[in-house]
Formats: sequence, C-alpha cells, structure tokens
Amino acid sequence: MKLFVTILFIGMTSIGSIYDFKINSLDGKQIDFAQYKDKTLLIVNTASECGYTPQYADLQKLHEQYGQKITILGFPANNFGGQEPGTNDQIATFCKQNYGVTFQMFEKISVKGEDQHPLYQWLKEKTGNEPTWNFCKYLVKPDGTVKFFNQKAKPLDIAQEL
Repeated sequence: MKLFVTILFIGMTSIGSIYDFKINSLDGKQIDFAQYKDKTLLIVNTASECGYTPQYADLQKLHEQYGQKITILGFPANNFGGQEPGTNDQIATFCKQNYGVTFQMFEKISVKGEDQHPLYQWLKEKTGNEPTWNFCKYLVKPDGTVKFFNQKAKPLDIAQEL
C-alpha cells in the first residue's frame, strides 16, 4: 500500500496556483509569477519558423493596446516540426528585430511530451488541453479560470474575452 501511495504522489503536480511558478526569461533571469497576481495572463507557446509566426505582431499589438488589462507571456518551444531550433539568444534577437517584441519572453521549454514543462502540465490539468501546434494560447484570469485557444485564434480577437 505504501508503494501505491508513493507512486500516486509522484505523478501529481505540486503547484497549486499559476502564481507559484518561477521560470527563467530568455536572458536567464528568474521571473517569479507571484508578480502577476491579480492580472489576466495570455500564455502562448511560440516558434520562429512557423506559419503562425506572424502572430508575434498581433501579440505585440495586444500588449501595446491592452497591456493594462492583459499580460502576454511567450514560451518558445521546439515541439512541433522543429520550428524553434534557435538558442535563447537567437530567439530574443529574432523577436526584437522582426516583430519589436517587448512583452515577456521566457526560455525555450517543452510544451508537450515526456519532458513537458510543469507550467504546461498545470495548464493541461486546468483545461484538459495541451498545445496541438505552435501559438496555442491559454487565457488565465485572476479568479483562476483558464481557457484554451488553438493556434488559429487571433490574439486581438482574444481581447474580447477581457
């Protein structure tokens, strides 16, 4: 019986809230999600070589137009078609030069599979959905509700959810 209980707990996520996460930014600085408490978050898995990559421009517009209502958090991932092969430095340069990205970008992580980052495990637990491609989005409201949007959802359309 003890063995069963131990195995059960190993599989469970110990994170209770989105605000419990601490994840490194593209430049290696640890970002404590506690700073996002009481804010609406839009979490997006990104890639530099994807057909949806132009969504960076709309994400930046959303950040500029609604930044007081929503915080955009970008997570580069190489899970789909090898479309994010770059290093964190290369990704940061690409985002800045091509799309003028000023919203918070994080280090490259895995958003699905055996090495899925704990943040995406948490998001999957909350919604029952995990990314099916690059540029899937999760809208996390201050009350703890989380809504999933697939890659086809346009960032500016999500502003209607605010």
